[in-house]
Amino acid sequence: MPFAKIDDTLEMYYEDDDFTDPWRKPETVVLHHGNSKNTKLWYAWVPLLARQYRMVRLDARGFGQSSVPPEGYDWSLSNFGTDLLRLLDQLDLEKVHLIGETVGGTISLQFAYDHPERLHTLTTCTSPYKFVGIDTYKDFYKLVSEEGVAAWAQKTGGRRLEPGKSDPAHHDWYVEQMSQTSQRVVLETLAYLATQDLTNILPLIKTPTLVLASEQNAKDNPDRTTLFAEKLANGRLVAIPGTSGYVQHSAPEECVLAWRQFLGEISGS
Repeated sequence: MPFAKIDDTLEMYYEDDDFTDPWRKPETVVLHHGNSKNTKLWYAWVPLLARQYRMVRLDARGFGQSSVPPEGYDWSLSNFGTDLLRLLDQLDLEKVHLIGETVGGTISLQFAYDHPERLHTLTTCTSPYKFVGIDTYKDFYKLVSEEGVAAWAQKTGGRRLEPGKSDPAHHDWYVEQMSQTSQRVVLETLAYLATQDLTNILPLIKTPTLVLASEQNAKDNPDRTTLFAEKLANGRLVAIPGTSGYVQHSAPEECVLAWRQFLGEISGS
């Protein structure tokens, strides 16, 4: 299994899939998961893209098969970005297309601000850009603290996949994957995230950015979708028709199609 030694406390697990023609040097797509998730959540994206792109998925610090940091670790969006930067350096990847889901998208926004020279494009999937003043994250902290990660994943799972449409087995698997995460890591990251607001840096992010969301989310939460894309210097929103869940997991084919169209639009501009 591939691991990269990022620093003295982090052995980062990653997957590296490349089914492109062996005489070509393809561009690379990096997939960054969200809180309490891992590389496996991207399972449906890889076969859709790996014939044209090198696909790199990572388990962020504290998640999946990567090392859990010691107590007192200084969690920050920029530190997650530094971990990603060091992985790119070790893999000799000068410039990539970065796709992040939920908090992975938030991390990716910070990365685009801190290291714009390393990106062709940026894509966020159902991702927040601010947490300050939103009681949901405090409620999540209380739930994880009192009942554990599995209870949090189970009780919030109904909004992650399409209600009434998704395979119940998919839901159970999703919850099981999230439940493997250390309770301490989830609590520490939730506490940190509750203090974050990236509003001021969004206009400074020049990287072409696709904001992916469900149709229902775009209707119900314009601040996290339409206004989010408008605040970016070079952003555009695509709401996947007929969806209400976390589209990156419930509608991967539609998301990949939207991403391909996005690349076509920016290459023609």
